Amino acid sequence: MVFVGLGSNLGDSAAILQAAFVSLDELPDTRLLKASRLYRTPAWGLTSQPDFLNAVAMLDTTLTPQALLAALLRIERDAGRLRRDDGSDRWGPRTLDLDLLLYADQVIEEPGLRVPHPHLHDRAFALLPLVEIAPQVRIPGIGAACDSLARMATDDIQALPYTPPPPTHAAR
Repeated sequence: MVFVGLGSNLGDSAAILQAAFVSLDELPDTRLLKASRLYRTPAWGLTSQPDFLNAVAMLDTTLTPQALLAALLRIERDAGRLRRDDGSDRWGPRTLDLDLLLYADQVIEEPGLRVPHPHLHDRAFALLPLVEIAPQVRIPGIGAACDSLARMATDDIQALPYTPPPPTHAAR
């Protein structure tokens, strides 16, 4: 099981995230198993920007973590995400942000790829949708995601009315 965090705060964020769920399901050797609801969350890091919509996708994939990350970056670019080479826009507004949160129970530390996501256990905007679709999931080196979530405030996060996830491919 692989979990990907989705976020957007520019443009029609709900439509962008729904399209991203479809794009994830269309990746080679990958199937979207579950998609969380969308959550409206205050900006984190650089707070003087519009609220985000966030969600989490559960995937089944045979792509390597590196190949999956490359695919996530392509999906971001296709959605209009521009990244500055110097990283100065790291906390700024974006059309689409896709983060590889968990890749099974692997721990990966290499340039450009850290799994589990190094701040996952500190971010309610990622934990809330993660725990919604995988209540028993564990963060390697940290413990149960639900325990991390229980230690933080979530009253500033609003679940949006439920939108069913897009259908997965019936045949591959």
